[in-house]
Amino acid sequence: MNVKSVVIVTKPKQADVARVAVELTDWFKRKKITASLAPESAATADLAVVVGGDGTLLAAARLLGDRQIPIVAINYGGLGFLTEVTLDEMYPALERILSGDVATEPRMMMDIRIARRNTQVAGYRALNDVVINKGTLSRMIELETRVDGQYVSRFRADGLVVATPTGSTAYNLSAGGPIIFPTMSAMIVTPICSHTLTNRPLVLSEDVKIEIMLRSAQNDVYVTVDGQVGLNLQMDDNLVVEKSSVAVSLVAPADKNYFDVLRGKLKWG
Repeated sequence: MNVKSVVIVTKPKQADVARVAVELTDWFKRKKITASLAPESAATADLAVVVGGDGTLLAAARLLGDRQIPIVAINYGGLGFLTEVTLDEMYPALERILSGDVATEPRMMMDIRIARRNTQVAGYRALNDVVINKGTLSRMIELETRVDGQYVSRFRADGLVVATPTGSTAYNLSAGGPIIFPTMSAMIVTPICSHTLTNRPLVLSEDVKIEIMLRSAQNDVYVTVDGQVGLNLQMDDNLVVEKSSVAVSLVAPADKNYFDVLRGKLKWG
């Protein structure tokens, strides 16, 4: 891999993470590689290095926009299903990447459009999920769902998760949804605490269009994308979720696989 410039993405307010980022910057400079913590440098970088937890990686994917440069994720967070390289492994992993000994995994993303009275009011891109849920004290919400124009159900629940395979181990997992191998292309629809016990998660093809309409007249229903951005919904708002043409390219650690990660994070035997 011919790397001439690197963008380093961190949570700058965390002093210990900031220290690691400065050390990384100096390490790259000694190798005659430009390294920057400035977000605008993402527009020209050849490689992104994320130091933090899964939330930092999700923010980095949004920062990169349409640029599908490789991302190496260093776990400085907690659970970390996405950030698989530990601090101890960081410099050996970067040495391998710079020498060309690198494999990347494409991770699908979803595009979300939100329309209100036939006018688009917001658009987002998600690596993990889009979640519709209610406020703390509100009653159940009703969400009418269609796939490729075909009526599926009117879910009465605390909310609904639409997740990518990468996001299957996030909110989807907590809501009882399945774990999907992360390099697959699929979308998962999982109700949150459904009023009807027979409502179960659906695994759908990557090329479908999912439409979700809010049919509840209440003021505290929210849509959240990757747990970081979103807005308050109104009755009859319409969400359309489709596979994005843009994918995230994650650098795969050389010495571990996805099942190693699952065993470690979920404490499997």
